[in-house]
Amino acid sequence: MKVDISWRFIRVWQRNLTVYRASWKINFLPPFLEPLFYLIAFGVGFSGLIGPINYETRQVSYISFIAPALVAINIMNNAFFENTYGSFVRMYYQKTFEAMMSTPLNADEIIIGEIVWGATKSLIGTAIMLVVISFFGLVSYPAALLILPVAFLGGIAFGAVGMYFTGLVKTIDLFNLPVFLFVTPMFLFSGTFFPLSGLPVWAQQVALALPLTHLVNVVRALNYGTFNGDVVAGLSYLTVFSLIILPLALFKMQRRLIK
Repeated sequence: MKVDISWRFIRVWQRNLTVYRASWKINFLPPFLEPLFYLIAFGVGFSGLIGPINYETRQVSYISFIAPALVAINIMNNAFFENTYGSFVRMYYQKTFEAMMSTPLNADEIIIGEIVWGATKSLIGTAIMLVVISFFGLVSYPAALLILPVAFLGGIAFGAVGMYFTGLVKTIDLFNLPVFLFVTPMFLFSGTFFPLSGLPVWAQQVALALPLTHLVNVVRALNYGTFNGDVVAGLSYLTVFSLIILPLALFKMQRRLIK
């Protein structure tokens, strides 16, 4: 597969940023309110029933356990849904991709520009969420600032997965399948709401094959102000995963756009 990419992909990113800025007040609300609702519901209403959580060599409150997981989920959701539903609408309904193809931009640059924009939305959402969670005293600075570049890397990984499915599905309704079969299991079983140690050994091994598990581990460690083996392993996994899924997404979308 031949890949032809130049810095012109920034123009695709710039176009999406312009649209985002036009409705920034609406786009600002989900990453602001979502952690607030979760932390109030789980941290105030639920944590009293659970007590401290044993996580690795420390005991943490339940609210401080789920807070970084919410950040990781936000990274996944922002990139994945932007590069599935968002990209599909621009490609199929708005014909934005078709218009771009009539310019010097090629298919690869459009696809990469879309994925980078999805990662940017993950970064923006993460920055907003860290501010909200900080008011609860659940963020350890300055180490937690390293979560921001991790958000971009995670956004690339999940954005590329989303773009792969965009090149695969024929109608927008079919996105229900990857959401149900890929996103929802990770949301529930990637060490987000309970430690993986509570699962059977075989289920722990399956969870370790999921990208969100490694993203949660990295974000949680950095949020606690530690740089341990989970961070190294998680960053390595996400980097390799991105290098594998990006070419697959380009291949699928090339076949979709170039007929």
